[in-house]
Amino acid sequence: MLARFFQKYTGFLRSLKASYVINNLLHAGQLRYNRNFYKQFGLKKSVFSPVGSKDFSRHHPGVPWLDRPAALVRLEEDPAFQAFDARIQSKLRQFVTDGYLVLENYFSQSETDTLNAEVSRLLDSGKTGFNYTGRKIFNLPEQSETAAHFFRHPELLGYLSFLLGKPALPFQSMNFTLGSEQRAHSDSIHMMTEPPGYLIATWIALEDCTEENGPLFYYPGSHRLPIVTTEDYDSGNTYFTIGEHSNRRYEDKIAEVVAQNNLEKKLFLAKRGDVLIWHANLLHGGSPILRPGATRKSMVCHYFAEGVFCYHEMSQRPALLRR
Repeated sequence: MLARFFQKYTGFLRSLKASYVINNLLHAGQLRYNRNFYKQFGLKKSVFSPVGSKDFSRHHPGVPWLDRPAALVRLEEDPAFQAFDARIQSKLRQFVTDGYLVLENYFSQSETDTLNAEVSRLLDSGKTGFNYTGRKIFNLPEQSETAAHFFRHPELLGYLSFLLGKPALPFQSMNFTLGSEQRAHSDSIHMMTEPPGYLIATWIALEDCTEENGPLFYYPGSHRLPIVTTEDYDSGNTYFTIGEHSNRRYEDKIAEVVAQNNLEKKLFLAKRGDVLIWHANLLHGGSPILRPGATRKSMVCHYFAEGVFCYHEMSQRPALLRR
């Protein structure tokens, strides 16, 4: 399908919105359910056509419960929160204030060893591969039960569902052998919801991270800032095309946001098996790799909430959700 083609392709067709419309038509069964959302939000267009934040003249008011005013008070009063032990309660509070939490040593060395071996086997056999970035292996759980164990871990899904206030639906995963070295960004520019905020992510360390192997970095509290969309910078989008330099210009815009708000950058020097859970709008990225050849094996998983409309803001296409 076109989705697989675009994982490797970097040329002109990638910028044509018509290419994504064709791909949408090929996945009609995964998009027809959006018709009820289009009626609900007053979108007068085909469910197969491009869609972005500009199409929502007024956002739906049902924002996530922990993004609303007095979220900490709501949290403390919630019976489900009170049922967690004191350690988890402290972490949930941090998610509200800082936009992330860390579950230390969540997966065992045996589990991470097994997944690392599986990734190596699939790469060596040619059964999987990196996308055009040369860094990301998309959706490994589709062909690996080992990866699916991390992606659909029941207890982890429970935490994510609690934080979203709705059941969390596994959507997409990426495996890395090297650090991404990606500039600061919010996941919301790539994976957006209506109402906004119903995306959450996990980052799983499959080996220890040091300052030399390109550790993840993030800006605590940045999730409280307004979401930056393609309407907030010169994306270069037209009626027919996606701007050629949209991503770079977006990252330039985020650099301005970081400077204007004097945000403090923190490194995540994770230990193997640690899990970082972060808010959809937490600004984060990958540090430079200081030691040539240093690996930073990890797995990133993204989850949408049940019952919300999901789309890709930068590429202006509805999300293809597997049900």
